[in-house]
Amino acid sequence: MRKYIIFKTSPSAEGWELRKLAHTGFLTRILAEHYAPASRPSPKPGYRLREYHRVSESANPDFPKESTHSRIGDWEVSRVEEYAPTIAGSDYDIVVICYCKLAPIESVLEPLLQAQVTADSFGGNEEEYSLSQ
Repeated sequence: MRKYIIFKTSPSAEGWELRKLAHTGFLTRILAEHYAPASRPSPKPGYRLREYHRVSESANPDFPKESTHSRIGDWEVSRVEEYAPTIAGSDYDIVVICYCKLAPIESVLEPLLQAQVTADSFGGNEEEYSLSQ
């Protein structure tokens, strides 16, 4: 059971310059998309999206363009609508649309934890995935 959450803004909302698509430069109303288990509670008004940033001093040389820090963002959920698909076999059990408004706040940049990738994180143990086999 899956939930599809779309965070969007109205076309006339403040902050239009923050909504450009990186690869085209065109404007979009969609701020973010999240996927969650259907059992997880939906965001409520007041919820804020996180923003991700890259601090060059903290960058990993193997992945120089990855985000290194995050902060509580300026987009705040103001209204939430939930829809249950009426078609059998739909990809999602619930579709949630969160309408957001720009409400700037001061928040601290927090370092992101480095991902620890091991054979166990893929559901096995290291012996099964050893390069010597």
